[in-house]
Amino acid sequence: MTPDVGVLLFVHGGCTFTVADGVQPPKAGSMLFCRHLPVRAGDRMLEIGTGIGLAAVLAARAGARVVATDVVDAAVRCARANAVVNGVADRVDVLQGDGFAPVRGRAFDLICTSPPQMPTPADRERADPAAVADNGGRDGWALLDRVIAGAPAHLVSGGRLVFTLFAFLGVKAALAKLHAAGFEPSILGQETQAFPRIGYERLEHIRALDAEATLPRSGWPTTVERYVIQGTWQGIKTEDRSR
Repeated sequence: MTPDVGVLLFVHGGCTFTVADGVQPPKAGSMLFCRHLPVRAGDRMLEIGTGIGLAAVLAARAGARVVATDVVDAAVRCARANAVVNGVADRVDVLQGDGFAPVRGRAFDLICTSPPQMPTPADRERADPAAVADNGGRDGWALLDRVIAGAPAHLVSGGRLVFTLFAFLGVKAALAKLHAAGFEPSILGQETQAFPRIGYERLEHIRALDAEATLPRSGWPTTVERYVIQGTWQGIKTEDRSR
């Protein structure tokens, strides 16, 4: 007899999502991300690290044409299924791959990600999907730095790059990185959230990286500030090969 393992569902914004095994359910950062994602009808949007496809489906329902990517095979299959269930499969193309590799040669109006950004010391490195969904490299910037560096080649002039950020990674640092890469930076949203449980396991490591002193220097923090950051691309219009 096959055991009944059940199905985990997530309901938001008039949509129903299945959360497949091996894929993280949306957390507070995902919800903040979706609330402040500046999607316009007709936008060509790229989401890096789509997970269950929450932001991709909501953006498609708002009128965007979405390419969503993830490195985890289970996430790709889950997001595709959720696009079908919510009636936007014709507006959401889910691809498997790392960073910008699946969309080489294409340009977008909006690139967005709510990426893994938990600072991860070497002795905490793991390769399983649950760890990959949190692991931001030693300083938390491993994926974010790659996205900022690669986005200009995939944005039209005036296109926008949007991402979430833990305050302890440095808001001033994020704005400076965007400016140095040719973006006009701004803050779209901010929220006080519960300090992530995984952060307690590596608290001293995080404190050592907290150059903007966002966390108390002793004791156990109970909350963390989370931001949605935007960079508007000021460069020359990228050739759009996606038309």
